[in-house]
Amino acid sequence: MNVLSIFGTRPEAIKMAPVIHALQRDKRFVSRVCVTGQHRQMLNDVMNVFSLTANYDLDLMKKDQTLANIVAGTISGLDPILVDFKPDIVLVQGDTASAMAASLAAFFRNVEVGHVEAGLRTGNLKSPWPEEANRRLTAVVASRHYAPTQRAVDALLAEKVPAKAIKLTGNTVIDALGYMVGRVAAPGPDRDALDAEFSWLKPDRRLILVTGHRRESFGEGFRNICLALKDIAARSDVEVVYPVHLNPNVQAPVREILSGVDNVHLIEPLDYRRFVYLMNRCHFALTDSGGIQEEAPAIRKPVLVMRDTSERMEAVDAGVARLVTTDRASIVSSVNELLDDSAVFATMSSGASPFGDGRAAERIIEDLAA
Repeated sequence: MNVLSIFGTRPEAIKMAPVIHALQRDKRFVSRVCVTGQHRQMLNDVMNVFSLTANYDLDLMKKDQTLANIVAGTISGLDPILVDFKPDIVLVQGDTASAMAASLAAFFRNVEVGHVEAGLRTGNLKSPWPEEANRRLTAVVASRHYAPTQRAVDALLAEKVPAKAIKLTGNTVIDALGYMVGRVAAPGPDRDALDAEFSWLKPDRRLILVTGHRRESFGEGFRNICLALKDIAARSDVEVVYPVHLNPNVQAPVREILSGVDNVHLIEPLDYRRFVYLMNRCHFALTDSGGIQEEAPAIRKPVLVMRDTSERMEAVDAGVARLVTTDRASIVSSVNELLDDSAVFATMSSGASPFGDGRAAERIIEDLAA
């Protein structure tokens, strides 16, 4: 069975890595990888840390590229690859423009589409934007829907996706996280090297790990986030570490408001190994990232989500994550509560992850081979 896996961003690569490894180990499959390349530097870091090699590279990375550029480039670039490789199925992951475009390109060539991490919904096309639409459009042309949770299964059923086309797998990010935590948390050369690299962290301060990159927050939302971080950093008992996304819409307000602020460390984007090390070491995460909402609870780290909505409400319902919006006062008060109220912290850090048991890739492979 010829399988073409397509991805272009760092989170997609992380979540597809366990699936690609499983395909490569199984002699029933001929596995090929196509990267779109719209996040070149961050994508290469993940490819290296998971020992992934691309057979095809669309090389879409361009300065000030638009969503339309990515969609058009993915469809036109992928079409000759589909003709050349003749895949039996194309696998796409998640909610990116490249995943949606790749699924359309495959559909136009009458190639089956498998959607990894299918069925996540907020019900609001504006939040997350454009990811909510990307997921819904992908679902229309996909014939295999690999849902991470029962809530995702139910969402697909509500959209009249046939039950036989849906498989509850868990989320592949838990597979990837388990592999990486084993490398960075256990005593050994990896742990020693990372301890030395981050020796500037003060052990007597609680580490708050921050990420932020959502398009719907660009502008006022991001300024509010940065002002809230400045308020939080005024505390003498915390250390804020923020790997800053390369998008200029993120870089500009972050650098303007937070450069030189005491207790705030603005660092370059991290490869997955280093990021998991910091996540494992942090007190809690403050983020708008979907992946971190899944990953942090799996290692007992509370998550404060700087968004108005989430397509991963399982974490909120389980009490291990909380929506705090992009309102400055809401972010600050929620952070202070988690720092000052030990009972609240204990509750949020003691819940189990609702996103799987680390065997999602195995279940996907079983379904492909059936």
